[in-house]
Amino acid sequence: MQTLQQQWFGNIRGDILSGIVVALALIPEAIAFSIIAGVDPMVGLYASFSIAVIIAFVGGRPGMISAATGAMALVMVDLVADHGLHYLLAATILTGIIQVILGVSGIARLMRFIPNAVMIGFVNALAILIFMAQVPHFLGEGWLTYVFIGVTLLIVYTLPRFFKAIPAPLIAIILLTAAAFLFNIELKTIGDLGTITQSLPSFLLPDVPFNLETLQIILPYALALSVVGLLESLLTAQIVDDMTDTKSDKNREARGQGIANFVNGFFGGMAGCAMIGQSVINVKSGGRGRLSTLVAGVFLMFLIIVLGDLVIDIPMPVLIGIMVMVSIGTFDWGSFKYLVTAPRADALVMFVTVAIVVWTDNLAIGVVAGVVLSALFFVGSISKLKIKKRDGVYLIEGPLFFASTQKFVQTLEMAEEDHVIIDLTSSHLWDESSVGALVRVTAKLQQQGKSVEVRGLNPASSALFDKLNG
Repeated sequence: MQTLQQQWFGNIRGDILSGIVVALALIPEAIAFSIIAGVDPMVGLYASFSIAVIIAFVGGRPGMISAATGAMALVMVDLVADHGLHYLLAATILTGIIQVILGVSGIARLMRFIPNAVMIGFVNALAILIFMAQVPHFLGEGWLTYVFIGVTLLIVYTLPRFFKAIPAPLIAIILLTAAAFLFNIELKTIGDLGTITQSLPSFLLPDVPFNLETLQIILPYALALSVVGLLESLLTAQIVDDMTDTKSDKNREARGQGIANFVNGFFGGMAGCAMIGQSVINVKSGGRGRLSTLVAGVFLMFLIIVLGDLVIDIPMPVLIGIMVMVSIGTFDWGSFKYLVTAPRADALVMFVTVAIVVWTDNLAIGVVAGVVLSALFFVGSISKLKIKKRDGVYLIEGPLFFASTQKFVQTLEMAEEDHVIIDLTSSHLWDESSVGALVRVTAKLQQQGKSVEVRGLNPASSALFDKLNG
Protein backbone atom coordinates (compact mmCIF):
# COMPACT_ATOMS: atom_id res chain seq x y z
CA MET A 1 0.00 0.00 0.00
CA GLN A 2 2.85 2.37 0.83
CA THR A 3 4.49 1.68 -2.53
CA LEU A 4 1.18 2.32 -4.33
CA GLN A 5 0.73 5.59 -2.47
CA GLN A 6 4.28 6.62 -3.37
CA GLN A 7 3.72 5.80 -7.04
CA TRP A 8 0.56 7.91 -7.17
CA PHE A 9 1.01 10.71 -4.65
CA GLY A 10 4.74 10.83 -3.88
CA ASN A 11 5.43 13.60 -6.43
CA ILE A 12 2.09 15.32 -7.05
CA ARG A 13 3.32 18.72 -8.19
CA GLY A 14 6.09 17.38 -10.42
CA ASP A 15 3.83 14.73 -11.95
CA ILE A 16 1.04 17.18 -12.77
CA LEU A 17 3.32 19.74 -14.41
CA SER A 18 5.29 17.14 -16.37
CA GLY A 19 2.04 15.48 -17.48
CA ILE A 20 0.84 18.79 -18.92
CA VAL A 21 4.07 19.18 -20.91
CA VAL A 22 3.81 15.63 -22.24
CA ALA A 23 0.17 16.14 -23.27
CA LEU A 24 1.15 19.14 -25.38
CA ALA A 25 3.98 17.18 -26.99
CA LEU A 26 1.68 14.20 -27.67
CA ILE A 27 -0.71 16.07 -29.96
CA PRO A 28 1.54 16.65 -33.00
CA GLU A 29 3.10 13.20 -32.58
CA ALA A 30 -0.28 11.43 -32.46
CA ILE A 31 -1.52 13.34 -35.51
CA ALA A 32 1.70 12.62 -37.44
CA PHE A 33 1.55 8.90 -36.64
CA SER A 34 -2.09 8.78 -37.72
CA ILE A 35 -1.10 10.24 -41.05
CA ILE A 36 1.66 7.62 -41.41
CA ALA A 37 -0.84 4.83 -40.71
CA GLY A 38 -3.33 6.32 -43.16
CA VAL A 39 -6.13 6.99 -40.66
CA ASP A 40 -7.97 10.05 -39.34
CA PRO A 41 -5.90 12.15 -36.85
CA MET A 42 -8.47 11.46 -34.12
CA VAL A 43 -7.60 7.73 -34.25
CA GLY A 44 -4.10 8.52 -33.00
CA LEU A 45 -5.34 11.08 -30.47
CA TYR A 46 -7.96 8.70 -29.07
CA ALA A 47 -5.31 5.99 -28.84
CA SER A 48 -2.91 8.28 -26.98
CA PHE A 49 -5.64 9.27 -24.51
CA SER A 50 -6.93 5.75 -23.90
CA ILE A 51 -3.54 4.03 -23.64
CA ALA A 52 -2.01 6.68 -21.36
CA VAL A 53 -4.96 6.60 -18.95
CA ILE A 54 -5.18 2.80 -18.83
CA ILE A 55 -1.43 2.17 -18.57
CA ALA A 56 -1.25 4.58 -15.63
CA PHE A 57 -3.21 2.00 -13.63
CA VAL A 58 -2.04 -1.33 -15.05
CA GLY A 59 1.50 -0.63 -16.28
CA GLY A 60 4.63 -1.85 -14.54
CA ARG A 61 6.82 1.24 -15.02
CA PRO A 62 5.60 4.38 -13.19
CA GLY A 63 6.34 7.60 -15.04
CA MET A 64 6.63 6.01 -18.48
CA ILE A 65 4.43 7.40 -21.26
CA SER A 66 2.61 5.07 -23.66
CA ALA A 67 0.53 6.23 -26.62
CA ALA A 68 0.29 5.94 -30.40
CA THR A 69 3.81 5.52 -31.85
CA GLY A 70 5.56 5.72 -35.19
CA ALA A 71 7.02 2.20 -34.94
CA MET A 72 3.52 0.73 -34.58
CA ALA A 73 2.08 3.01 -37.26
CA LEU A 74 4.54 1.68 -39.84
CA VAL A 75 3.40 -1.91 -39.21
CA MET A 76 -0.26 -1.13 -39.84
CA VAL A 77 0.07 0.86 -43.08
CA ASP A 78 -0.74 -2.03 -45.44
CA LEU A 79 -3.58 -3.32 -43.26
CA VAL A 80 -5.34 0.06 -43.33
CA ALA A 81 -4.70 0.52 -47.06
CA ASP A 82 -6.03 -2.93 -47.97
CA HIS A 83 -8.85 -3.45 -45.47
CA GLY A 84 -9.69 -0.17 -43.71
CA LEU A 85 -9.96 1.21 -40.19
CA HIS A 86 -12.21 -1.44 -38.65
CA TYR A 87 -9.77 -4.23 -39.45
CA LEU A 88 -7.10 -2.11 -37.76
CA LEU A 89 -9.27 -1.86 -34.64
CA ALA A 90 -9.80 -5.63 -34.68
CA ALA A 91 -6.04 -6.14 -35.04
CA THR A 92 -5.48 -3.75 -32.12
CA ILE A 93 -7.79 -5.80 -29.90
CA LEU A 94 -6.04 -9.04 -30.92
CA THR A 95 -2.68 -7.37 -30.30
CA GLY A 96 -3.77 -6.67 -26.74
CA ILE A 97 -4.78 -10.30 -26.19
CA ILE A 98 -1.44 -11.58 -27.52
CA GLN A 99 0.52 -9.12 -25.37
CA VAL A 100 -1.34 -10.16 -22.23
CA ILE A 101 -0.54 -13.82 -22.99
CA LEU A 102 3.13 -12.95 -23.54
CA GLY A 103 3.19 -10.96 -20.31
CA VAL A 104 1.68 -13.86 -18.35
CA SER A 105 4.25 -16.16 -19.99
CA GLY A 106 7.13 -14.07 -18.63
CA ILE A 107 8.25 -12.43 -21.87
CA ALA A 108 10.43 -9.99 -19.91
CA ARG A 109 12.94 -12.77 -19.26
CA LEU A 110 14.09 -12.35 -22.85
CA MET A 111 15.40 -8.87 -21.96
CA ARG A 112 18.54 -10.43 -20.49
CA PHE A 113 19.51 -11.64 -23.96
CA ILE A 114 19.79 -8.08 -25.31
CA PRO A 115 23.49 -7.06 -25.14
CA ASN A 116 24.63 -3.66 -23.95
CA ALA A 117 25.88 -2.80 -27.45
CA VAL A 118 22.35 -3.30 -28.81
CA MET A 119 20.89 -1.16 -26.00
CA ILE A 120 23.28 1.68 -26.85
CA GLY A 121 22.40 1.32 -30.53
CA PHE A 122 18.69 1.31 -29.71
CA VAL A 123 18.95 4.54 -27.71
CA ASN A 124 21.03 6.30 -30.36
CA ALA A 125 18.74 5.15 -33.18
CA LEU A 126 15.72 6.47 -31.30
CA ALA A 127 17.43 9.81 -30.81
CA ILE A 128 18.16 10.01 -34.54
CA LEU A 129 14.60 8.99 -35.47
CA ILE A 130 13.15 11.60 -33.10
CA PHE A 131 15.24 14.28 -34.78
CA MET A 132 14.50 13.05 -38.31
CA ALA A 133 10.77 13.11 -37.56
CA GLN A 134 11.03 16.85 -36.91
CA VAL A 135 12.90 17.71 -40.12
CA PRO A 136 9.86 17.73 -42.46
CA HIS A 137 8.16 20.24 -40.16
CA PHE A 138 10.87 22.90 -40.44
CA LEU A 139 12.80 22.19 -43.64
CA GLY A 140 12.04 24.85 -46.20
CA GLU A 141 10.07 26.99 -43.76
CA GLY A 142 10.78 30.70 -43.21
CA TRP A 143 13.63 32.08 -41.11
CA LEU A 144 11.25 32.86 -38.25
CA THR A 145 10.70 29.11 -37.84
CA TYR A 146 14.40 28.66 -37.15
CA VAL A 147 14.38 31.62 -34.76
CA PHE A 148 11.55 30.07 -32.72
CA ILE A 149 13.30 26.68 -32.70
CA GLY A 150 16.52 28.32 -31.53
CA VAL A 151 14.80 30.31 -28.77
CA THR A 152 12.97 27.15 -27.62
CA LEU A 153 16.27 25.27 -27.42
CA LEU A 154 17.80 28.14 -25.47
CA ILE A 155 14.92 28.23 -22.96
CA VAL A 156 14.78 24.47 -22.47
CA TYR A 157 18.56 24.20 -22.08
CA THR A 158 19.36 27.20 -19.88
CA LEU A 159 16.24 27.90 -17.79
CA PRO A 160 16.46 24.76 -15.58
CA ARG A 161 19.80 26.04 -14.28
CA PHE A 162 18.10 29.02 -12.66
CA PHE A 163 14.43 28.08 -12.27
CA LYS A 164 12.94 24.60 -11.77
CA ALA A 165 9.52 25.30 -10.26
CA ILE A 166 7.83 24.96 -13.68
CA PRO A 167 9.16 22.66 -16.44
CA ALA A 168 11.12 24.66 -19.02
CA PRO A 169 9.28 23.11 -22.03
CA LEU A 170 5.93 24.31 -20.61
CA ILE A 171 7.31 27.84 -20.14
CA ALA A 172 8.65 27.80 -23.71
CA ILE A 173 5.26 26.75 -25.10
CA ILE A 174 3.38 29.46 -23.18
CA LEU A 175 5.82 32.31 -23.86
CA LEU A 176 6.43 31.63 -27.54
CA THR A 177 2.77 30.91 -28.32
CA ALA A 178 1.90 34.21 -26.68
CA ALA A 179 4.63 35.96 -28.68
CA ALA A 180 3.31 34.54 -31.93
CA PHE A 181 -0.18 35.83 -31.06
CA LEU A 182 0.95 39.28 -29.90
CA PHE A 183 3.17 39.98 -32.89
CA ASN A 184 0.88 38.20 -35.39
CA ILE A 185 3.73 35.95 -36.59
CA GLU A 186 2.77 33.52 -39.34
CA LEU A 187 4.11 30.09 -38.43
CA LYS A 188 3.13 26.50 -39.06
CA THR A 189 0.80 25.37 -36.26
CA ILE A 190 -0.56 22.12 -34.84
CA GLY A 191 -3.81 22.78 -36.68
CA ASP A 192 -1.97 22.54 -40.00
CA LEU A 193 -1.27 18.85 -39.40
CA GLY A 194 -4.90 17.74 -39.44
CA THR A 195 -8.44 18.37 -38.25
CA ILE A 196 -9.09 17.95 -34.53
CA THR A 197 -12.65 16.99 -33.56
CA GLN A 198 -13.69 18.23 -30.13
CA SER A 199 -15.36 15.01 -28.94
CA LEU A 200 -14.71 12.12 -26.57
CA PRO A 201 -14.06 8.61 -27.91
CA SER A 202 -17.09 6.31 -27.81
CA PHE A 203 -17.37 2.55 -27.41
CA LEU A 204 -17.74 0.61 -30.65
CA LEU A 205 -17.36 -2.91 -31.97
CA PRO A 206 -15.18 -3.24 -35.08
CA ASP A 207 -17.44 -3.70 -38.08
CA VAL A 208 -15.75 -6.85 -39.38
CA PRO A 209 -17.01 -10.42 -39.94
CA PHE A 210 -16.18 -12.60 -36.94
CA ASN A 211 -14.83 -15.55 -38.91
CA LEU A 212 -11.61 -17.40 -39.77
CA GLU A 213 -10.97 -15.23 -42.82
CA THR A 214 -10.84 -12.09 -40.68
CA LEU A 215 -8.49 -13.82 -38.26
CA GLN A 216 -6.18 -14.79 -41.14
CA ILE A 217 -6.09 -11.15 -42.24
CA ILE A 218 -5.41 -9.53 -38.87
CA LEU A 219 -3.29 -12.20 -37.12
CA PRO A 220 0.01 -11.50 -38.96
CA TYR A 221 -0.35 -7.77 -38.22
CA ALA A 222 -1.35 -8.41 -34.61
CA LEU A 223 1.71 -10.61 -34.07
CA ALA A 224 3.99 -7.98 -35.59
CA LEU A 225 2.38 -5.20 -33.54
CA SER A 226 2.71 -7.27 -30.38
CA VAL A 227 6.42 -7.91 -30.87
CA VAL A 228 7.25 -4.34 -31.92
CA GLY A 229 5.17 -2.85 -29.11
CA LEU A 230 6.60 -5.02 -26.35
CA LEU A 231 10.16 -4.66 -27.62
CA GLU A 232 9.96 -0.87 -27.66
CA SER A 233 8.07 -0.76 -24.36
CA LEU A 234 10.41 -3.04 -22.43
CA LEU A 235 13.54 -1.35 -23.76
CA THR A 236 12.08 2.07 -22.95
CA ALA A 237 11.18 0.83 -19.46
CA GLN A 238 14.82 -0.21 -18.97
CA ILE A 239 16.01 3.23 -20.10
CA VAL A 240 13.62 4.97 -17.68
CA ASP A 241 14.80 2.56 -14.95
CA ASP A 242 18.36 3.73 -15.57
CA MET A 243 17.39 7.43 -15.73
CA THR A 244 15.48 7.31 -12.44
CA ASP A 245 17.68 4.69 -10.73
CA THR A 246 14.60 2.58 -9.94
CA LYS A 247 13.35 -0.86 -10.91
CA SER A 248 10.10 -1.85 -12.59
CA ASP A 249 8.06 -4.98 -13.23
CA LYS A 250 8.61 -5.72 -16.93
CA ASN A 251 6.14 -8.61 -17.09
CA ARG A 252 3.47 -6.43 -15.53
CA GLU A 253 4.35 -3.76 -18.10
CA ALA A 254 3.85 -6.30 -20.90
CA ARG A 255 0.46 -7.30 -19.48
CA GLY A 256 -0.44 -3.64 -19.02
CA GLN A 257 0.40 -2.83 -22.63
CA GLY A 258 -1.87 -5.68 -23.68
CA ILE A 259 -4.76 -4.52 -21.51
CA ALA A 260 -4.37 -0.94 -22.79
CA ASN A 261 -4.38 -2.00 -26.44
CA PHE A 262 -7.31 -4.39 -25.93
CA VAL A 263 -9.51 -1.69 -24.40
CA ASN A 264 -8.20 0.99 -26.78
CA GLY A 265 -9.35 -1.00 -29.81
CA PHE A 266 -12.97 -0.76 -28.62
CA PHE A 267 -12.72 3.05 -28.44
CA GLY A 268 -11.51 3.72 -31.96
CA GLY A 269 -7.77 3.94 -31.25
CA MET A 270 -4.81 2.47 -33.12
CA ALA A 271 -2.38 0.14 -31.35
CA GLY A 272 0.34 1.86 -29.34
CA CYS A 273 3.21 1.27 -26.95
CA ALA A 274 5.74 3.14 -24.81
CA MET A 275 7.25 6.32 -26.28
CA ILE A 276 10.85 7.02 -25.40
CA GLY A 277 10.69 10.67 -26.51
CA GLN A 278 7.70 11.55 -24.36
CA SER A 279 8.98 9.36 -21.52
CA VAL A 280 12.26 11.29 -21.51
CA ILE A 281 10.33 14.59 -21.57
CA ASN A 282 8.28 13.36 -18.63
CA VAL A 283 11.30 12.33 -16.55
CA LYS A 284 13.33 15.42 -17.37
CA SER A 285 10.33 17.62 -16.54
CA GLY A 286 10.10 16.06 -13.07
CA GLY A 287 7.59 13.25 -13.67
CA ARG A 288 8.18 10.10 -11.66
CA GLY A 289 4.86 8.52 -10.73
CA ARG A 290 1.75 7.04 -12.30
CA LEU A 291 -0.01 10.36 -11.82
CA SER A 292 2.15 11.94 -14.52
CA THR A 293 1.01 9.36 -17.07
CA LEU A 294 -2.64 9.78 -16.06
CA VAL A 295 -2.40 13.58 -16.23
CA ALA A 296 -0.80 13.34 -19.70
CA GLY A 297 -3.74 11.32 -21.02
CA VAL A 298 -6.48 13.30 -19.28
CA PHE A 299 -4.99 16.69 -20.09
CA LEU A 300 -4.55 15.60 -23.71
CA MET A 301 -8.29 15.08 -23.98
CA PHE A 302 -8.94 18.29 -22.04
CA LEU A 303 -6.83 20.17 -24.59
CA ILE A 304 -8.76 18.64 -27.47
CA ILE A 305 -12.28 19.14 -26.10
CA VAL A 306 -12.02 22.36 -24.07
CA LEU A 307 -9.01 24.17 -25.48
CA GLY A 308 -9.05 22.75 -28.99
CA ASP A 309 -9.35 26.16 -30.63
CA LEU A 310 -6.27 27.39 -28.75
CA VAL A 311 -4.21 24.22 -29.11
CA ILE A 312 -4.38 24.24 -32.89
CA ASP A 313 -2.66 27.64 -32.85
CA ILE A 314 0.42 26.48 -30.90
CA PRO A 315 3.41 27.07 -33.22
CA MET A 316 5.01 23.87 -34.44
CA PRO A 317 8.57 25.30 -34.14
CA VAL A 318 8.17 25.37 -30.36
CA LEU A 319 7.26 21.67 -30.18
CA ILE A 320 9.99 20.92 -32.73
CA GLY A 321 12.53 22.63 -30.49
CA ILE A 322 11.39 20.56 -27.49
CA MET A 323 11.67 17.31 -29.44
CA VAL A 324 15.09 18.28 -30.82
CA MET A 325 16.26 18.84 -27.25
CA VAL A 326 14.82 15.44 -26.36
CA SER A 327 16.80 13.82 -29.17
CA ILE A 328 19.98 15.57 -27.97
CA GLY A 329 19.37 14.39 -24.42
CA THR A 330 18.49 10.87 -25.52
CA PHE A 331 21.59 10.30 -27.66
CA ASP A 332 24.43 8.57 -25.82
CA TRP A 333 27.30 10.90 -26.66
CA GLY A 334 29.71 8.59 -24.88
CA SER A 335 29.11 6.06 -27.66
CA PHE A 336 31.72 7.81 -29.83
CA LYS A 337 34.32 6.84 -27.25
CA TYR A 338 32.67 3.42 -27.04
CA LEU A 339 33.30 2.89 -30.75
CA VAL A 340 37.02 3.38 -30.14
CA THR A 341 37.50 1.59 -26.80
CA ALA A 342 35.01 -1.30 -27.03
CA PRO A 343 35.87 -4.61 -28.74
CA ARG A 344 35.41 -4.36 -32.49
CA ALA A 345 32.57 -6.86 -32.47
CA ASP A 346 30.59 -4.82 -29.90
CA ALA A 347 31.26 -1.57 -31.75
CA LEU A 348 30.08 -3.14 -35.01
CA VAL A 349 26.91 -4.48 -33.32
CA MET A 350 26.08 -1.00 -32.02
CA PHE A 351 26.71 0.60 -35.41
CA VAL A 352 24.68 -2.02 -37.30
CA THR A 353 21.77 -1.67 -34.85
CA VAL A 354 21.68 2.10 -35.40
CA ALA A 355 22.07 1.81 -39.17
CA ILE A 356 19.28 -0.77 -39.63
CA VAL A 357 16.83 1.06 -37.36
CA VAL A 358 17.41 4.35 -39.18
CA TRP A 359 17.31 2.69 -42.61
CA THR A 360 14.13 0.65 -41.99
CA ASP A 361 12.53 3.10 -39.55
CA ASN A 362 11.67 -0.02 -37.55
CA LEU A 363 13.06 -0.49 -34.04
CA ALA A 364 12.22 -4.20 -33.86
CA ILE A 365 14.14 -5.11 -37.02
CA GLY A 366 17.21 -3.20 -35.87
CA VAL A 367 17.22 -4.67 -32.37
CA VAL A 368 16.65 -8.24 -33.59
CA ALA A 369 19.43 -7.81 -36.16
CA GLY A 370 21.74 -6.48 -33.44
CA VAL A 371 20.96 -9.41 -31.12
CA VAL A 372 21.49 -11.96 -33.92
CA LEU A 373 24.77 -10.36 -34.99
CA SER A 374 25.95 -10.23 -31.38
CA ALA A 375 25.04 -13.91 -30.94
CA LEU A 376 26.99 -14.83 -34.07
CA PHE A 377 30.06 -12.96 -32.81
CA PHE A 378 29.70 -14.69 -29.45
CA VAL A 379 29.41 -18.12 -31.05
CA GLY A 380 32.44 -17.36 -33.17
CA SER A 381 34.49 -16.28 -30.17
CA ILE A 382 33.73 -19.35 -28.03
CA SER A 383 33.96 -21.87 -30.86
CA LYS A 384 37.75 -21.67 -30.98
CA LEU A 385 38.61 -25.22 -30.00
CA LYS A 386 42.20 -26.12 -29.14
CA ILE A 387 43.46 -29.66 -29.68
CA LYS A 388 46.88 -30.48 -28.25
CA LYS A 389 48.71 -33.76 -28.61
CA ARG A 390 50.83 -34.70 -25.61
CA ASP A 391 52.39 -38.16 -25.05
CA GLY A 392 49.93 -39.72 -27.46
CA VAL A 393 46.92 -38.15 -25.72
CA TYR A 394 44.66 -35.71 -27.58
CA LEU A 395 43.82 -32.91 -25.12
CA ILE A 396 40.62 -31.06 -26.07
CA GLU A 397 40.34 -27.52 -24.70
CA GLY A 398 37.22 -25.41 -25.14
CA PRO A 399 33.48 -26.03 -25.51
CA LEU A 400 32.41 -28.71 -27.94
CA PHE A 401 29.17 -27.78 -29.71
CA PHE A 402 27.77 -27.37 -33.22
CA ALA A 403 30.16 -24.56 -34.18
CA SER A 404 33.35 -26.32 -33.05
CA THR A 405 32.75 -29.97 -34.01
CA GLN A 406 34.22 -29.65 -37.52
CA LYS A 407 37.76 -29.07 -36.28
CA PHE A 408 37.34 -31.82 -33.70
CA VAL A 409 36.24 -34.39 -36.29
CA GLN A 410 38.84 -33.42 -38.89
CA THR A 411 41.72 -33.62 -36.42
CA LEU A 412 40.76 -36.86 -34.65
CA GLU A 413 39.89 -38.74 -37.83
CA MET A 414 43.52 -38.25 -38.92
CA ALA A 415 44.92 -39.81 -35.72
CA GLU A 416 47.72 -42.27 -36.51
CA GLU A 417 47.99 -44.08 -33.15
CA ASP A 418 46.64 -47.60 -32.80
CA HIS A 419 45.22 -46.64 -29.40
CA VAL A 420 43.68 -43.14 -29.51
CA ILE A 421 43.09 -41.39 -26.18
CA ILE A 422 40.71 -38.40 -26.20
CA ASP A 423 40.92 -36.31 -23.04
CA LEU A 424 37.88 -34.06 -22.52
CA THR A 425 38.81 -32.86 -19.03
CA SER A 426 39.12 -29.26 -20.26
CA SER A 427 36.05 -29.44 -22.51
CA HIS A 428 32.30 -29.85 -22.26
CA LEU A 429 29.66 -31.46 -24.47
CA TRP A 430 26.92 -28.89 -24.99
CA ASP A 431 24.55 -30.29 -27.58
CA GLU A 432 23.56 -33.16 -29.84
CA SER A 433 26.14 -32.11 -32.42
CA SER A 434 28.99 -32.57 -29.94
CA VAL A 435 27.74 -36.04 -28.92
CA GLY A 436 27.29 -36.95 -32.59
CA ALA A 437 30.82 -35.78 -33.38
CA LEU A 438 32.29 -37.92 -30.60
CA VAL A 439 30.32 -40.96 -31.75
CA ARG A 440 31.34 -40.38 -35.36
CA VAL A 441 35.04 -40.06 -34.53
CA THR A 442 34.96 -43.17 -32.35
CA ALA A 443 33.20 -45.22 -35.04
CA LYS A 444 35.55 -43.96 -37.78
CA LEU A 445 38.68 -44.86 -35.83
CA GLN A 446 37.30 -48.26 -34.87
CA GLN A 447 36.58 -48.98 -38.55
CA GLN A 448 40.26 -48.34 -39.16
CA GLY A 449 41.10 -51.06 -36.61
CA LYS A 450 42.06 -48.65 -33.86
CA SER A 451 40.91 -48.63 -30.25
CA VAL A 452 39.51 -45.45 -28.71
CA GLU A 453 39.52 -44.31 -25.09
CA VAL A 454 37.48 -41.28 -24.01
CA ARG A 455 38.38 -39.86 -20.64
CA GLY A 456 37.64 -36.76 -18.58
CA LEU A 457 33.93 -36.39 -19.33
CA ASN A 458 32.36 -34.28 -16.59
CA PRO A 459 29.05 -35.50 -15.08
CA ALA A 460 26.89 -33.19 -17.20
CA SER A 461 28.63 -34.17 -20.44
CA SER A 462 28.48 -37.84 -19.50
CA ALA A 463 24.75 -37.60 -18.75
CA LEU A 464 24.10 -35.87 -22.09
CA PHE A 465 26.15 -38.49 -23.94
CA ASP A 466 24.26 -41.36 -22.29
CA LYS A 467 20.90 -39.71 -22.93
CA LEU A 468 21.50 -39.08 -26.64
CA ASN A 469 23.51 -42.23 -27.32
CA GLY A 470 21.31 -44.67 -25.47
